[in-house]
Amino acid sequence: MSISVAGKEIPTTASGFLENVEDWSEDVASVIAVEEQLELSDRHWDLIRFLRDEFVHNGGNQPNTRTLVKAMSKAWGDKSVNARSLYDLFPGDPSKQGGRIAGLPESRRKGGY
Repeated sequence: MSISVAGKEIPTTASGFLENVEDWSEDVASVIAVEEQLELSDRHWDLIRFLRDEFVHNGGNQPNTRTLVKAMSKAWGDKSVNARSLYDLFPGDPSKQGGRIAGLPESRRKGGY
């Protein structure tokens, strides 16, 4: 499988994750988001960038929802951020759907919280 971005075919797995993390760009994320029927807001991008930063700069770490709640609460300066807030952004699971859009490999972790 693959997705087409600016005339280039980017290989993906059967479940829609990029085969190569290095193929990711914001344009790739936008194409995946359209396929996921999401319109990306600033808050979506904050979470996507956090996921990428954790993966790239923290030994392949893929944070779970609890960690994302804490990080986005801090980033947005909003103590009312909770799991529901993140699921409103990424109904397919913030860490998994967000990770797919962020170009990360599919997480093998069980559970999300």
